[in-house]
Amino acid sequence: MRILAIDPGYDRMGIAVVEGDPSRPTVVWSDCVLPPKGNKEDRLAFVSAAIKNAIDEHTPEVFALESLFFSVNKKTALGVAEARGAALSAAGEAGLIVREFSPGTVKLAVTGSGRADKKAIASMVPKLVALTPRKRLDDELDAIAVGITALAHRYPQQP
Repeated sequence: MRILAIDPGYDRMGIAVVEGDPSRPTVVWSDCVLPPKGNKEDRLAFVSAAIKNAIDEHTPEVFALESLFFSVNKKTALGVAEARGAALSAAGEAGLIVREFSPGTVKLAVTGSGRADKKAIASMVPKLVALTPRKRLDDELDAIAVGITALAHRYPQQP
């Protein structure tokens, strides 16, 4: 199964294509999308285009993302919600199966603890998948973690 996974964000969006078996996931591709500074419409169009390009290039069967986490900063939460909407729209247009996972579910799948911090995710992801050596932002590692979580939950169910 091939999964396009994202860690939604307004300033930065982690994106990854993960496939294979939950016990041996493979990262096909990953990146961190940095929408241009400027008006909201251009930023969201950029997010949507990035998702559409990844879908066209990697032909995933499933689109996975973290569910929205409400932080104290309502302005940030609103921007993330809008970016999620742009990403979900692109996935819907492509007819992908969409699966959402809470941050705690992702943390549990990757680290064994639903209360793990970003540092624990960043430490565990390279232990679970082979990654080419290069600097990655935590958003990209979080997207890979979402992909690993989706594989572990086996959507759609395999025989």
